[in-house]
Amino acid sequence: MQKRKLGKSGLEVSAIGLGCMGLSFGYGPAVEKDAGIALIRAAFEKGVTFFDTAEAYGPFKNEELLGEALAPIRDQVVIATKFGFKNGVPSEGVDSRPERIREVADASLKRLKTDRIDLFYQHRVDPSVPMEDVAGAVKELIAQGKVRHFGLSEAGVESIGRAHAVQPVAALQSEYSMWWREPEDEILPTLEELGIGFVPFSPLGKGFLTGKIDESTTFDKTDFRNIVPRFSAEARKANQALVDLLGKPAARKRATPAQVALAWLLAQRPWIVPIPGTTKLHRLEENIGAAKLSLGTDDLKKIEDALSQITIEGERYPAHLQKLVGR
Repeated sequence: MQKRKLGKSGLEVSAIGLGCMGLSFGYGPAVEKDAGIALIRAAFEKGVTFFDTAEAYGPFKNEELLGEALAPIRDQVVIATKFGFKNGVPSEGVDSRPERIREVADASLKRLKTDRIDLFYQHRVDPSVPMEDVAGAVKELIAQGKVRHFGLSEAGVESIGRAHAVQPVAALQSEYSMWWREPEDEILPTLEELGIGFVPFSPLGKGFLTGKIDESTTFDKTDFRNIVPRFSAEARKANQALVDLLGKPAARKRATPAQVALAWLLAQRPWIVPIPGTTKLHRLEENIGAAKLSLGTDDLKKIEDALSQITIEGERYPAHLQKLVGR
Protein backbone atom coordinates (compact mmCIF):
# COMPACT_ATOMS: atom_id res chain seq x y z
CA MET A 1 0.00 0.00 0.00
CA GLN A 2 1.33 3.42 -0.92
CA LYS A 3 1.60 6.07 1.79
CA ARG A 4 0.41 9.68 1.74
CA LYS A 5 1.04 12.66 3.98
CA LEU A 6 -1.90 14.72 5.21
CA GLY A 7 -0.92 18.20 4.10
CA LYS A 8 2.06 19.77 5.80
CA SER A 9 1.41 18.05 9.12
CA GLY A 10 3.89 15.26 8.47
CA LEU A 11 1.24 12.71 9.44
CA GLU A 12 1.83 9.76 7.10
CA VAL A 13 -0.92 7.21 6.50
CA SER A 14 -1.88 4.53 4.00
CA ALA A 15 -3.32 5.98 0.77
CA ILE A 16 -6.67 4.40 1.67
CA GLY A 17 -7.85 4.22 5.27
CA LEU A 18 -10.68 2.31 6.92
CA GLY A 19 -13.78 4.10 8.12
CA CYS A 20 -14.96 1.97 11.03
CA MET A 21 -18.34 3.59 11.77
CA GLY A 22 -20.41 1.02 9.91
CA LEU A 23 -19.10 -1.80 12.07
CA SER A 24 -21.13 -0.46 14.99
CA PHE A 25 -23.41 2.34 13.86
CA GLY A 26 -25.46 3.89 11.10
CA TYR A 27 -25.90 1.11 8.59
CA GLY A 28 -28.00 -1.42 10.46
CA PRO A 29 -27.12 -3.86 13.27
CA ALA A 30 -23.56 -3.86 14.61
CA VAL A 31 -21.31 -6.71 13.52
CA GLU A 32 -20.29 -9.37 16.01
CA LYS A 33 -17.25 -8.23 17.97
CA ASP A 34 -14.98 -11.04 16.75
CA ALA A 35 -15.96 -10.36 13.14
CA GLY A 36 -15.23 -6.65 13.56
CA ILE A 37 -11.84 -7.34 15.10
CA ALA A 38 -11.01 -9.78 12.30
CA LEU A 39 -11.92 -7.23 9.62
CA ILE A 40 -9.85 -4.46 11.23
CA ARG A 41 -6.83 -6.73 11.58
CA ALA A 42 -7.24 -7.96 7.99
CA ALA A 43 -7.16 -4.35 6.84
CA PHE A 44 -3.85 -3.84 8.63
CA GLU A 45 -2.40 -7.03 7.14
CA LYS A 46 -3.33 -5.73 3.69
CA GLY A 47 -1.53 -2.43 4.22
CA VAL A 48 -4.08 -0.11 5.87
CA THR A 49 -2.50 1.97 8.64
CA PHE A 50 -5.21 4.66 9.06
CA PHE A 51 -8.32 3.85 11.10
CA ASP A 52 -11.20 6.24 11.73
CA THR A 53 -13.67 6.12 14.62
CA ALA A 54 -15.57 8.47 16.97
CA GLU A 55 -17.10 8.46 20.43
CA ALA A 56 -20.48 8.96 18.75
CA TYR A 57 -20.36 5.67 16.84
CA GLY A 58 -22.38 3.40 19.08
CA PRO A 59 -21.92 5.58 21.08
CA PHE A 60 -18.60 4.33 22.43
CA LYS A 61 -18.81 0.76 21.07
CA ASN A 62 -16.77 1.56 17.97
CA GLU A 63 -13.84 3.00 19.89
CA GLU A 64 -13.84 -0.03 22.18
CA LEU A 65 -13.84 -2.39 19.20
CA LEU A 66 -11.03 -0.53 17.46
CA GLY A 67 -8.99 -0.31 20.64
CA GLU A 68 -9.13 -4.06 21.18
CA ALA A 69 -8.43 -4.85 17.54
CA LEU A 70 -5.41 -2.57 17.25
CA ALA A 71 -3.87 -3.08 20.70
CA PRO A 72 -1.25 -5.62 19.47
CA ILE A 73 -0.16 -3.33 16.61
CA ARG A 74 -0.81 0.08 18.16
CA ASP A 75 2.56 1.58 17.29
CA GLN A 76 2.20 0.65 13.62
CA VAL A 77 -1.10 2.45 12.98
CA VAL A 78 -2.68 5.90 13.03
CA ILE A 79 -5.93 6.23 14.98
CA ALA A 80 -8.35 9.09 14.39
CA THR A 81 -11.34 9.76 16.64
CA LYS A 82 -13.72 12.65 17.27
CA PHE A 83 -15.38 14.83 19.89
CA GLY A 84 -18.23 17.29 19.58
CA PHE A 85 -21.64 15.82 20.44
CA LYS A 86 -23.42 16.06 23.80
CA ASN A 87 -22.77 12.87 25.71
CA GLY A 88 -21.46 11.36 22.49
CA VAL A 89 -25.00 11.21 21.08
CA PRO A 90 -25.55 13.08 17.78
CA SER A 91 -29.29 13.47 18.32
CA GLU A 92 -28.62 15.49 21.50
CA GLY A 93 -26.81 18.25 19.60
CA VAL A 94 -23.28 19.61 19.53
CA ASP A 95 -21.00 20.29 22.50
CA SER A 96 -17.44 21.47 22.01
CA ARG A 97 -16.88 23.26 25.31
CA PRO A 98 -13.20 22.94 26.23
CA GLU A 99 -14.02 20.99 29.40
CA ARG A 100 -16.04 18.54 27.33
CA ILE A 101 -13.19 18.16 24.82
CA ARG A 102 -10.85 17.26 27.67
CA GLU A 103 -13.35 14.73 29.07
CA VAL A 104 -13.78 13.08 25.68
CA ALA A 105 -10.03 12.83 25.13
CA ASP A 106 -9.49 11.03 28.44
CA ALA A 107 -12.44 8.69 27.89
CA SER A 108 -11.42 7.93 24.30
CA LEU A 109 -7.86 7.12 25.36
CA LYS A 110 -9.20 4.48 27.75
CA ARG A 111 -11.59 2.96 25.22
CA LEU A 112 -8.89 2.91 22.54
CA LYS A 113 -6.39 1.32 24.95
CA THR A 114 -3.73 3.87 24.05
CA ASP A 115 -1.78 6.78 25.50
CA ARG A 116 -2.30 9.15 22.57
CA ILE A 117 -4.84 9.98 19.88
CA ASP A 118 -3.05 10.47 16.57
CA LEU A 119 -5.74 12.69 15.02
CA PHE A 120 -8.51 14.32 17.09
CA TYR A 121 -11.32 15.80 15.03
CA GLN A 122 -14.10 18.16 16.03
CA HIS A 123 -17.03 16.12 14.68
CA ARG A 124 -19.20 19.13 13.84
CA VAL A 125 -18.68 22.86 14.38
CA ASP A 126 -20.36 24.15 17.55
CA PRO A 127 -21.65 27.69 16.87
CA SER A 128 -21.91 28.41 20.61
CA VAL A 129 -18.18 27.86 21.23
CA PRO A 130 -15.62 30.11 19.49
CA MET A 131 -13.42 28.08 17.19
CA GLU A 132 -10.40 29.67 18.86
CA ASP A 133 -11.45 28.04 22.15
CA VAL A 134 -11.88 24.65 20.49
CA ALA A 135 -8.48 24.84 18.82
CA GLY A 136 -6.93 26.10 22.05
CA ALA A 137 -8.27 23.13 24.00
CA VAL A 138 -6.85 20.68 21.50
CA LYS A 139 -3.55 22.61 21.48
CA GLU A 140 -3.33 22.00 25.25
CA LEU A 141 -4.00 18.29 24.74
CA ILE A 142 -1.21 18.18 22.15
CA ALA A 143 1.15 19.89 24.60
CA GLN A 144 0.23 17.25 27.18
CA GLY A 145 1.01 14.43 24.73
CA LYS A 146 -2.54 13.08 24.72
CA VAL A 147 -3.17 14.15 21.12
CA ARG A 148 -0.74 14.38 18.18
CA HIS A 149 -2.75 16.25 15.54
CA PHE A 150 -5.91 18.38 15.30
CA GLY A 151 -8.63 17.86 12.72
CA LEU A 152 -12.03 19.25 11.74
CA SER A 153 -15.02 17.52 10.17
CA GLU A 154 -17.56 19.15 7.82
CA ALA A 155 -16.29 22.62 8.74
CA GLY A 156 -16.63 25.65 6.48
CA VAL A 157 -13.83 27.84 5.18
CA GLU A 158 -14.11 30.48 7.90
CA SER A 159 -14.00 27.93 10.72
CA ILE A 160 -11.01 26.20 9.15
CA GLY A 161 -9.08 29.46 8.96
CA ARG A 162 -9.89 30.48 12.53
CA ALA A 163 -8.91 27.08 13.92
CA HIS A 164 -5.72 26.85 11.88
CA ALA A 165 -4.54 30.24 13.19
CA VAL A 166 -4.53 28.88 16.75
CA GLN A 167 -3.47 25.26 16.21
CA PRO A 168 -2.45 23.96 12.77
CA VAL A 169 -5.15 21.70 11.36
CA ALA A 170 -3.69 18.48 9.99
CA ALA A 171 -6.79 17.27 8.17
CA LEU A 172 -10.37 18.07 7.28
CA GLN A 173 -12.77 15.15 7.09
CA SER A 174 -15.87 15.79 4.99
CA GLU A 175 -17.98 14.01 2.45
CA TYR A 176 -16.49 14.01 -1.04
CA SER A 177 -17.05 11.69 -3.97
CA MET A 178 -18.18 11.70 -7.57
CA TRP A 179 -21.70 12.32 -6.35
CA TRP A 180 -20.90 15.04 -3.83
CA ARG A 181 -18.40 17.49 -5.30
CA GLU A 182 -19.18 20.67 -3.40
CA PRO A 183 -15.76 20.65 -1.63
CA GLU A 184 -14.14 21.45 -4.96
CA ASP A 185 -15.58 24.99 -4.94
CA GLU A 186 -14.02 26.49 -1.79
CA ILE A 187 -12.77 23.74 0.51
CA LEU A 188 -10.05 22.17 -1.65
CA PRO A 189 -8.44 25.52 -2.58
CA THR A 190 -8.44 26.54 1.09
CA LEU A 191 -6.85 23.26 2.18
CA GLU A 192 -4.22 23.58 -0.55
CA GLU A 193 -3.39 27.11 0.53
CA LEU A 194 -3.09 26.21 4.21
CA GLY A 195 -1.36 22.85 3.74
CA ILE A 196 -4.18 20.78 5.27
CA GLY A 197 -4.89 17.19 4.25
CA PHE A 198 -8.34 16.01 3.17
CA VAL A 199 -10.00 12.80 4.35
CA PRO A 200 -13.17 12.10 2.34
CA PHE A 201 -15.79 10.02 4.13
CA SER A 202 -18.52 8.26 2.14
CA PRO A 203 -16.13 8.16 -0.85
CA LEU A 204 -18.42 5.55 -2.41
CA GLY A 205 -21.57 7.60 -1.90
CA LYS A 206 -22.71 5.58 1.14
CA GLY A 207 -22.47 2.46 -0.99
CA PHE A 208 -24.30 3.76 -4.04
CA LEU A 209 -21.20 3.98 -6.27
CA THR A 210 -20.48 0.26 -5.83
CA GLY A 211 -23.29 -0.46 -8.28
CA LYS A 212 -24.89 -2.86 -5.80
CA ILE A 213 -27.77 -0.55 -4.84
CA ASP A 214 -30.72 0.27 -7.09
CA GLU A 215 -34.25 1.64 -6.79
CA SER A 216 -35.57 -1.68 -5.45
CA THR A 217 -32.97 -2.07 -2.67
CA THR A 218 -34.36 -2.09 0.86
CA PHE A 219 -32.37 -1.12 3.95
CA ASP A 220 -32.55 -2.32 7.55
CA LYS A 221 -34.93 -0.20 9.62
CA THR A 222 -31.99 1.19 11.62
CA ASP A 223 -30.03 2.18 8.49
CA PHE A 224 -29.83 5.97 8.30
CA ARG A 225 -30.00 5.92 4.50
CA ASN A 226 -33.75 5.49 4.98
CA ILE A 227 -33.97 9.20 5.84
CA VAL A 228 -31.48 10.48 3.25
CA PRO A 229 -33.28 12.22 0.34
CA ARG A 230 -30.64 11.03 -2.12
CA PHE A 231 -31.61 7.45 -1.26
CA SER A 232 -35.31 7.77 -2.04
CA ALA A 233 -36.36 5.22 -4.68
CA GLU A 234 -36.92 8.04 -7.18
CA ALA A 235 -33.49 9.54 -6.58
CA ARG A 236 -31.78 6.16 -6.81
CA LYS A 237 -33.46 5.53 -10.14
CA ALA A 238 -32.35 8.92 -11.45
CA ASN A 239 -28.82 8.58 -10.09
CA GLN A 240 -28.27 5.21 -11.73
CA ALA A 241 -26.75 7.19 -14.61
CA LEU A 242 -23.70 7.86 -12.44
CA VAL A 243 -23.17 4.18 -11.72
CA ASP A 244 -23.58 3.40 -15.41
CA LEU A 245 -20.89 5.99 -16.14
CA LEU A 246 -18.45 4.21 -13.82
CA GLY A 247 -18.96 0.95 -15.66
CA LYS A 248 -17.12 2.15 -18.78
CA PRO A 249 -13.72 3.02 -17.27
CA ALA A 250 -14.10 0.01 -14.95
CA ALA A 251 -14.41 -2.30 -17.95
CA ARG A 252 -11.42 -0.67 -19.66
CA LYS A 253 -9.28 -1.02 -16.54
CA ARG A 254 -10.60 -4.47 -15.54
CA ALA A 255 -11.65 -2.92 -12.26
CA THR A 256 -14.92 -2.41 -10.40
CA PRO A 257 -17.00 0.79 -10.29
CA ALA A 258 -16.01 1.22 -6.62
CA GLN A 259 -12.33 1.01 -7.48
CA VAL A 260 -12.70 3.63 -10.20
CA ALA A 261 -14.56 5.93 -7.80
CA LEU A 262 -11.78 5.63 -5.21
CA ALA A 263 -8.98 5.96 -7.77
CA TRP A 264 -10.67 9.11 -9.08
CA LEU A 265 -10.53 10.62 -5.58
CA LEU A 266 -6.87 9.68 -5.15
CA ALA A 267 -6.10 11.36 -8.47
CA GLN A 268 -7.62 14.70 -7.42
CA ARG A 269 -4.84 15.69 -4.98
CA PRO A 270 -1.81 13.87 -3.50
CA TRP A 271 -2.96 14.80 0.03
CA ILE A 272 -6.41 13.21 -0.23
CA VAL A 273 -6.92 9.98 1.74
CA PRO A 274 -10.38 8.40 1.40
CA ILE A 275 -11.73 6.20 4.20
CA PRO A 276 -14.28 3.77 2.74
CA GLY A 277 -16.02 1.59 5.28
CA THR A 278 -17.30 -1.96 4.99
CA THR A 279 -18.29 -4.95 7.09
CA LYS A 280 -17.24 -7.50 4.45
CA LEU A 281 -13.76 -8.86 3.76
CA HIS A 282 -14.25 -9.08 -0.02
CA ARG A 283 -15.34 -5.42 -0.12
CA LEU A 284 -12.32 -4.47 1.98
CA GLU A 285 -10.05 -6.21 -0.52
CA GLU A 286 -11.84 -4.52 -3.41
CA ASN A 287 -11.46 -1.06 -1.86
CA ILE A 288 -7.79 -1.55 -1.06
CA GLY A 289 -7.21 -2.66 -4.65
CA ALA A 290 -8.15 0.84 -5.79
CA ALA A 291 -4.80 2.13 -4.54
CA LYS A 292 -3.12 0.19 -7.36
CA LEU A 293 -5.45 1.51 -10.04
CA SER A 294 -3.93 4.34 -12.03
CA LEU A 295 -6.16 6.75 -13.94
CA GLY A 296 -4.25 8.69 -16.56
CA THR A 297 -4.96 12.16 -17.87
CA ASP A 298 -7.09 10.77 -20.69
CA ASP A 299 -9.08 8.57 -18.29
CA LEU A 300 -9.76 11.49 -15.99
CA LYS A 301 -10.82 13.74 -18.86
CA LYS A 302 -13.29 11.17 -20.14
CA ILE A 303 -14.74 10.75 -16.65
CA GLU A 304 -14.95 14.52 -16.14
CA ASP A 305 -16.67 15.03 -19.48
CA ALA A 306 -19.20 12.34 -18.63
CA LEU A 307 -19.78 13.68 -15.10
CA SER A 308 -20.52 17.12 -16.49
CA GLN A 309 -23.51 15.65 -18.32
CA ILE A 310 -25.07 14.18 -15.16
CA THR A 311 -27.20 15.95 -12.56
CA ILE A 312 -27.36 14.15 -9.23
CA GLU A 313 -30.84 14.06 -7.70
CA GLY A 314 -31.63 14.46 -3.99
CA GLU A 315 -30.03 16.24 -1.04
CA ARG A 316 -27.23 14.39 0.74
CA TYR A 317 -28.75 14.97 4.20
CA PRO A 318 -32.23 15.60 5.60
CA ALA A 319 -32.70 19.21 6.74
CA HIS A 320 -31.92 18.65 10.45
CA LEU A 321 -28.51 17.15 9.60
CA GLN A 322 -27.74 19.52 6.75
CA LYS A 323 -27.72 22.48 9.14
CA LEU A 324 -24.77 20.94 11.01
CA VAL A 325 -22.38 21.02 8.05
CA GLY A 326 -20.33 23.73 6.39
CA ARG A 327 -20.37 26.07 9.40
